[in-house]
Amino acid sequence: MRDEKEPRCTVCRAGISVASKRGRPALYCSRSCQARAYRRRKQPPVPAPERPAPTSGARSRRRRQIAEAVWRIAAERGLDAASMREIAAEAGVSLRVVQYHFGSKHQLLVAALHMLHRENERLARTRVHYDPADLRGVLSSLLDEFLPLDAQRDRALRVFSAYYARSLTDPALAAVFLSDDHPLEDLVAGLITTAQESGQTAPGLDAGREADLLVAAAVGLGGDVLHGRRTLNDVRATLAYHLAKLFGPA
Repeated sequence: MRDEKEPRCTVCRAGISVASKRGRPALYCSRSCQARAYRRRKQPPVPAPERPAPTSGARSRRRRQIAEAVWRIAAERGLDAASMREIAAEAGVSLRVVQYHFGSKHQLLVAALHMLHRENERLARTRVHYDPADLRGVLSSLLDEFLPLDAQRDRALRVFSAYYARSLTDPALAAVFLSDDHPLEDLVAGLITTAQESGQTAPGLDAGREADLLVAAAVGLGGDVLHGRRTLNDVRATLAYHLAKLFGPA
């Protein structure tokens, strides 16, 4: 019966006969096992299995989390403070996570801008209800979207102001932020045109010019509210005054 304390080969687990107790204990039963052990040590370690790629839902949530960090920094400190490291810290993620989802800072700023536009459009659809019999009321509600009437609209206006300021010195961002399209003005012009066709407005209006004036006035006056130069009541009264010129007395 083999002695359980007999040393065994670390490769094949065969017993090793001990001729002498002097020196280091033998680890291998033969030169062949010794060579096998040497080859094992030279082989690279087996890599750990890769983590599964995040699902589309998880990826969207992470991108939204990072974009919201951009919005907060832009609203509170301006886009000049929005470095990749600052954004990562604000979002509570690593810099590598930000780079993985957006690649470069320009790509991140552009994506965050588009996401904010989509968010504003989604919320505006819940607040502005189209009524063909009251297009003046529709326009009034639409112009309210340019005013800091609540925390969400206040932050959005601050973020857009930060993007505008940055676009003055960043041509690549300006090409995205200041596009040749004018969707807001076109929307307002379309509403005015529809109102003209249904006899709800004064005659002889240039719908495009009036839309430019209304949007510019709402955006500019909304900025005055952010700076504390005007009150919301004053601004809304000014916009109502101009709508009265288009539609007549309420």
